[in-house]
Amino acid sequence: MQLKQVIIAYKARDARSKQWAEICAKQLESRECQVLMGPSGPKDNPYPVFLASAAQPIDLALVLGGDGTVLTGARHLAPAGIPILGVNVGGHLGFLTESVEEFQDTEKVWDRLFEDRYAIQRRMMLQAAVYEGHGSNLEPVSERYLALNEFCVKPASADRMITSILEMEIDGEVVDQYVGDGLIISTPTGSTGYTVSANGPIMHDGMEALTITPICAMSLSSRPLVLPPGSVVSIWPLGDYDLSTKLWTDGVLGTSIWPGHRVDVRMAECRAKFIILRENNSYYQTLREKLLWAGTRVHYNNNHRN
Repeated sequence: MQLKQVIIAYKARDARSKQWAEICAKQLESRECQVLMGPSGPKDNPYPVFLASAAQPIDLALVLGGDGTVLTGARHLAPAGIPILGVNVGGHLGFLTESVEEFQDTEKVWDRLFEDRYAIQRRMMLQAAVYEGHGSNLEPVSERYLALNEFCVKPASADRMITSILEMEIDGEVVDQYVGDGLIISTPTGSTGYTVSANGPIMHDGMEALTITPICAMSLSSRPLVLPPGSVVSIWPLGDYDLSTKLWTDGVLGTSIWPGHRVDVRMAECRAKFIILRENNSYYQTLREKLLWAGTRVHYNNNHRN
């Protein structure tokens, strides 16, 4: 990998993350690499400036923070095909990041990247837009949104808890009407996030599929669905015109939708590219460690293996 121009995004208002960013920037600049550095957070979005001001193609994005910081980076960098090296500095679970222990000797990390001693993992993403009127109307009334984890459609109100009524179509066919707190449309990557908290299935992140998971549905027959990647999921909010329903993308507010609108969600054309440094990278080890499954805490002898 050539490292002529690199983005470094660190978790906003996190002193440790910023310190790591400054150390990495100095090391890369000493290797004649141009560095674009800035904070990333709910009120800080450096990526439009990075992408607009880049004088040459960006070879790498180093993202220092937790999963939320990496999700923000993926939504902006995936369309440009820029690989992400995420490092868990100041984060919590760190499903999408390398551990900071793997990153202690940063000079060796740059050597590995220069010598192409790493792997790239490509992860499916979703795209969504809001449309008005009949399903044949293909001109969106909103911008197009990207998500690496999930889109969520649920109501919002400052003064009361609202029950939503959502009608769902798959490939133009009405499947069900959901009464409850909303719907989650997830990628395999997002299946270990909001989806698993809503009792949705865990899917291997190497798959391409969509998962539809109801949130606190008022019917015991409302169950999660796993769909093939070519499916188009359309969600129509029903009910009171005075009630606002929101489209959320990876936990970030996208836009408001109203009765008469529909949200179409489908697999995006772009994929997020992640650099993997771990030599024995295991999805199942990640599940055991991050979800604290018994395999990481209680060990029993299994003599039958011999």
